[in-house]
Amino acid sequence: MTTDDDFCQLGRAVLETEADAIRGLLPRINADFAAACRIILGATGRVVVTGMGKSGHVGSKLAATLASTGTPAFFVHPGEASHGDLGMITDEDAVIALSNSGETDEINQLLPLIKRRGLALIAITGNPRSTLARSASINLDVTVDREACPLGLAPTASTTASLAMGDALAIALLEARGFTAEDFARSHPGGRLGRRLLLHIADLMHTGDTVPRVGPDTPLAEALLEMTRKGLGMTAIVDDAGQVIGIFTDGDLRRALDAAVDLRATPVRRVMTPAPRAINEQQLAAEAVALMDRHSINALLVTDTEGRLRGALNMHDLLRAGVL
Repeated sequence: MTTDDDFCQLGRAVLETEADAIRGLLPRINADFAAACRIILGATGRVVVTGMGKSGHVGSKLAATLASTGTPAFFVHPGEASHGDLGMITDEDAVIALSNSGETDEINQLLPLIKRRGLALIAITGNPRSTLARSASINLDVTVDREACPLGLAPTASTTASLAMGDALAIALLEARGFTAEDFARSHPGGRLGRRLLLHIADLMHTGDTVPRVGPDTPLAEALLEMTRKGLGMTAIVDDAGQVIGIFTDGDLRRALDAAVDLRATPVRRVMTPAPRAINEQQLAAEAVALMDRHSINALLVTDTEGRLRGALNMHDLLRAGVL
């Protein structure tokens, strides 16, 4: 009878085998990989990805990843390609074909047609001596020592290696194109991801009279009243020109109480945090999350390029907006 421990050991063995397969790809990120990137960058059309069976599923994912990261791409099933779908391919396109054996009939039947049209062909195969590899402009070798399947039959480590090589291509191209978070947002407008990428600070921040603010000489007791009225867990400290010079937070309050300061006689400038973290209203809400996480803070002031107070937001605002 298979025990729980047996299941866990089997699962770990699969992950170790697949991790080894990915590590084995590192030396193969070489001149051929760079050449493949340059072929794709140089294509004035789109990237056409094709593959059969499990390689087809990996190829479909690769096409989707490319398309969402700045490289126009789509997937063509090789079985359908020879029955009319080749008409979707133009002379400006580049082709990526995935086949672990490199001898998939449905793909190799397309090779003369691809060659006749003069299209650049990038192969991702586990057999550098195969028909597909030898016919390609560039072959990216994803050979693995063994499959994670104990029978050596189910594509497991080999598909993981192909998937990882495809991701490496997509992200290298993303960086080369200077693809930004806002570019990414335009192709991911829906759901939580869309909210994270499309919402700007200006969409969430408190403005006007809802923003807590006091002058540097305001007694600490009055600063606490301002914090309580506005309910953001902090108050900005601004000078007469509206320039932010500090922030007073719940944490600053705890430290002040520990020091037994006189709440009525102590000006807030003596216990504030000077030069606080701030963000611009045109930045993405996701950047506010990253900034808060990095500095372990729960609220941010929003300032303009001159450091003048424009608004404020806290973690609760980000939670309500579904950014977190």
